[in-house]
Amino acid sequence: MEERYEHKTQARIQNVVRTKMMDKYVREEPMIRGPTFMARLRSHTVFENTPIKLFCTVEGFPMPLVKCTAKVDENLISLLTWKLLFYSLFFYRCSTDDTAQYTAVACNSHGQASSQASVIVKSDPLPPVLFHLFLPFSNLSAAMLPQIHYTKIHITFLDKFGPVFATEGESARLTATMTLNPNLANLQPEAQWYRDDTRLFDSKWVKIDTGRGVTTLTIPNLFKDDEGLYTIRMVTKGGAAEHSAFISVSDGPPPVTGAPGAPMDIKIHDANRDYVIVSWKPPNTTTEGPILGYFVDKCEVGTENWTQCNDHPIKICKYPVSGLFEGHAYYFRVRAVNSHGISKASRMSDPICVCVCTLSSLCVCFSVAEGKPPGAPSKIHASETDRTYVVLSWKAPAYSSKAPMWYYIEKCMVDSGAWQRVNTQVPIRSPRYAVFDLSEGKHYKFRVLSANIHGASEPSEPTGPIETLQLKGLLCVPSAPGQVISTRETNTSVLIQWAPPKEPNNLIGYYIDQCVKGSKDWTSANHKPHKSTKFVVSGLTTGETYVFRVQAINELGLSDESQESAPLTVKAALSHTAFSATPSAPYDIALLNCDGHSMVLNWKKPLHSGGAHVKAYYVDKRRSGTTMWREIHIPSVTERLYKVTGLEAGTSYTFRVCASNAAGVGMASMASDPLTAKALEVLEASFSLCIQGSQEVCCVVDEKSGDIVLSFESCQITEGSQFLWKKDYKEITDFSKGLVIKTEGSHSKLIFKNADKEDFGTYSVSVTNTEGVSSSYSISAEELTKMLALSYDIRHPIIPLKSELAYKILERGRMRFWLQAEEISPNVTYKFFANNKELSGPNKMGHDVSAGIIEFIMDHFTEENEGTFTCQITDGGGKGQSSLVLIGDAFKAALAEADYQRREYIRVKEGPHFSEFLSLHVGDDCSVTLVCKVSNLKKESVFQWFKEDTEIVPDVKPDLGSGLCKLPIKLFSLKTAGVYKATISDDRGKDMSQIDISGKVFDDAINKINQLAGASAAELVINCTATGIQLQCHMKYYTSEMNISWLEINTYSIVITNSENSNKRTLDLSGDGQYLLSHLLHRGKVVGGLPDVVTIMEKKTLSLTCTVCGDPKPQVTWLKNGSDVEADDQYSVSLDQGKFASLTIKGVSMENSGRYTMIVQNKYGGESVDIVVSVYRHGEKMPEVKPTLTPKTIIPPKFPIEIPQSKTQPAPSPAPSTPSPAPPKAAAGKGVKSPTPTRRK
Repeated sequence: MEERYEHKTQARIQNVVRTKMMDKYVREEPMIRGPTFMARLRSHTVFENTPIKLFCTVEGFPMPLVKCTAKVDENLISLLTWKLLFYSLFFYRCSTDDTAQYTAVACNSHGQASSQASVIVKSDPLPPVLFHLFLPFSNLSAAMLPQIHYTKIHITFLDKFGPVFATEGESARLTATMTLNPNLANLQPEAQWYRDDTRLFDSKWVKIDTGRGVTTLTIPNLFKDDEGLYTIRMVTKGGAAEHSAFISVSDGPPPVTGAPGAPMDIKIHDANRDYVIVSWKPPNTTTEGPILGYFVDKCEVGTENWTQCNDHPIKICKYPVSGLFEGHAYYFRVRAVNSHGISKASRMSDPICVCVCTLSSLCVCFSVAEGKPPGAPSKIHASETDRTYVVLSWKAPAYSSKAPMWYYIEKCMVDSGAWQRVNTQVPIRSPRYAVFDLSEGKHYKFRVLSANIHGASEPSEPTGPIETLQLKGLLCVPSAPGQVISTRETNTSVLIQWAPPKEPNNLIGYYIDQCVKGSKDWTSANHKPHKSTKFVVSGLTTGETYVFRVQAINELGLSDESQESAPLTVKAALSHTAFSATPSAPYDIALLNCDGHSMVLNWKKPLHSGGAHVKAYYVDKRRSGTTMWREIHIPSVTERLYKVTGLEAGTSYTFRVCASNAAGVGMASMASDPLTAKALEVLEASFSLCIQGSQEVCCVVDEKSGDIVLSFESCQITEGSQFLWKKDYKEITDFSKGLVIKTEGSHSKLIFKNADKEDFGTYSVSVTNTEGVSSSYSISAEELTKMLALSYDIRHPIIPLKSELAYKILERGRMRFWLQAEEISPNVTYKFFANNKELSGPNKMGHDVSAGIIEFIMDHFTEENEGTFTCQITDGGGKGQSSLVLIGDAFKAALAEADYQRREYIRVKEGPHFSEFLSLHVGDDCSVTLVCKVSNLKKESVFQWFKEDTEIVPDVKPDLGSGLCKLPIKLFSLKTAGVYKATISDDRGKDMSQIDISGKVFDDAINKINQLAGASAAELVINCTATGIQLQCHMKYYTSEMNISWLEINTYSIVITNSENSNKRTLDLSGDGQYLLSHLLHRGKVVGGLPDVVTIMEKKTLSLTCTVCGDPKPQVTWLKNGSDVEADDQYSVSLDQGKFASLTIKGVSMENSGRYTMIVQNKYGGESVDIVVSVYRHGEKMPEVKPTLTPKTIIPPKFPIEIPQSKTQPAPSPAPSTPSPAPPKAAAGKGVKSPTPTRRK
């Protein structure tokens, strides 16, 4: 009985163990992963003697070990509680010594993770005794407390950091010192560092230190990722003060000369169980060769073993890395490859942990019977498609079995029906997977099967056709950027602007190159892609002239270079040697008026002028919620008042202002409050308020006179009542400053004829003989400033213009600048300025009152006149201004036209000149000639030809009697392209004409040659040569630049293409030609068996044997050093069965060394093969002879091959689409002969 009970107990225990083991297998398998902080440590700031509890929640399997790296003192107790790996650290009573940064590190066999928190313990603000003293006053009324006024802190930078130019691997240090006014110990600003609008914090890459008016940012090890615009922003409650400078990081020395720079900006995307996607940005290749591809490396966290992920270089800047281990953390880096070698590695990425699927992607559980395979997945689709891989996602089936479930993926080409399993060895556990190794531009279908230990499900419904991407369209490099404009900025920097490419194709940014004018040494201005279409190139040499170009980039590489900018000499836009400091920032930007589409802005001048007079202001705007500032006017503003036009009604904008003096442009002001473009309800001067009990003083600016008016109307006035006006509750008695009181009936006005900034205050009015009728109005300084600005606009109206300032080029190259106003008076005055310098000359300026035209004539327009031209008009109280900017291509066009008009006047009126300039002519025989015509000559006139400034002496002298001069260009091709110039001169002067034979001019000439040569092309003929069979076509002229192509579609064709049509000649080898080719293939051939080199000892027998073939059987001839070998006692020649040829030399001696040639030939031609024989004496070391043989030589047939005439007459072929000269006809019965060179001796 006991044994039976024991047997049942054991069986029950074994059953429980089997069940638990299954649960253990099911639950442990998906839990194996590295540690992860589900709830991270949180920072605290508390007073002394306050309890703190730091806690965190950690997940991972096996269970992670959590350690605290901060030192635990006696008053610190570590309390460990277990609830989903919940850890806590408790401070019973904090002291200032507990201020520190605490780090919790969790680690297991699959990786580690950490979390940090700062604890700041402050001293108790009040002792307990003092605290109780204030308790009786806690119920006092708030009205008894003093008003707290806002304190604004003004920050002035004393020492600023400038641009830094460094190389990878070096260090950089940026330091800024400042003064605070007022400097309050408990109200210090916060220092915030930014790189290209990205906030920087202390890390292993960047160190930040701030205190006592100094802030420092240190980069211990520079990478190109660190390049950018660095900004220090000192933030207070009233705003922020900032300063910026650019750090340029060039490529370090490459491992191999000519290797490219390192890639940068490594990013990790789409981290899953066993793969991630790595992306990066390509380096600039200004001086290096083009990049052929990239290698991606990985390294597991905690090791230093870098392994290469891809066997072959990849061309796109994106790569999916597979074969990772779930729960492990990895670093990644990238190297670039070109024809010279491999670059240095990029900065490694941040660590990424390969994670498991989230809870949202787990399968939904329902009741399913045990022991069955799972159902089929559903809703399979492609969530991402690339050139060589597709990321698939699907919905898991309903599943509740304890056995683990995994997936298999199958693929097939569309219309093939052959399904192929993708993951045969690695099971997939999450409903998302990347399928790699696909072909570009192909259509695929995919389906998924779910499986467990009981079997696999039916396949899911296949996806629709999914096409992988190709290198076209959006997957091509961007087009070249547009026009590049360079503008002067400082003595060492230039502002570059350009138009974005028309086809951006997922644009990443731009690279800017610079070059000294006249040289070809291009260097990179930036080494990290720049996103904006505006860039300041720093570190230039003052007085040097530069040109610039731009390239756009995306993940496929770099675009073509843009056109070069106009040459620009580096010098400050504003220069004054006596001053070196720029002004501080303006402040208090105020809105004076708004009509819904424009705003009138006013601001206060800078507190520090920099030691020079502030000459101008620059206003920027941006939409609220955006970060891009835009300059809203080209000429500078001289007054602290500006009307912003072109606003969108209902949209909020913020503004900022920069001041400039002779030293340059200062810092920008703090951004204004958001201002909405909404019309303000401005009270009219005739406004009246006559509602019982609600009379108020209103303040307006009169629209006609510009006077500031305070008006008040009382409905309770009686006979004998008077209006008494007061300022700050004192009666107004001083009317010497233009203050006027005007009363009409029940309406009284206080009018400021000449208001100034001191007139702010509280104004009140009372009415006598009433029941205390009175009212008051407070005019603040800000409101008064706005009204003064509005009054100024009314009293100083702007003269309207019909047309803005424009220019016209007159005879002799003179420039006429003019504008037209709607109306001007005879007393109008005006001034013209060029680059802020007044243009003088009363005889050169004039105006027409009836037409409203004002003009200025400039006699000499030169390169120094590039810039901005301005006309300022004053007519009575009205003023007007208009500007014209002539820079870049616009200035070049105007200057070229002025020079042309000046030269035309001189040459036509005075000396010899070209009546017809140089032009290129192509004759009917495809000859190319330069032609020009000169006039107004005399006997002493000299005509010369030049190419690239080198004189050309033609075979035939120019005919100056007729004035027609010609220069034939022999063998016209790219080698003859270049700049040609012709000059005619005598003692009266000199004229010149030139033509650049390149680009469109060269293409047009080649197109004309294509047209003439194509029309003259003869029919194709077959030519047998020593190197093989040739198809030949004779035409008038040929050069490699002609557009000629060969086609083979059942027949052989040559096509000569021009812009209008094409000429085609065809040879059909299916008939007679096929007969000819088939017989040529039956020539004598050497099949094999002969060595290249033979080394043999004296007195031995040498046998050279090989196999030959041909139909008819070929003849074999042997040569030694070019002479026939005759059979004798030593030499024996044989040919067995017409296939096996041999040469036997008995008792070889030193005289038998040399080059032997075997010639195999029949009537259709043959081949020759060379063998080197080297004989050495007995006892000597066998010499090493290296073969220096020519390849196998083909011998043409001895006589022409006759083609038999067909018995039936073939149908005539249709006429060709384009006219072609008739080929020469062969004599009847003799066939077509192929020219054959004589056999070599």
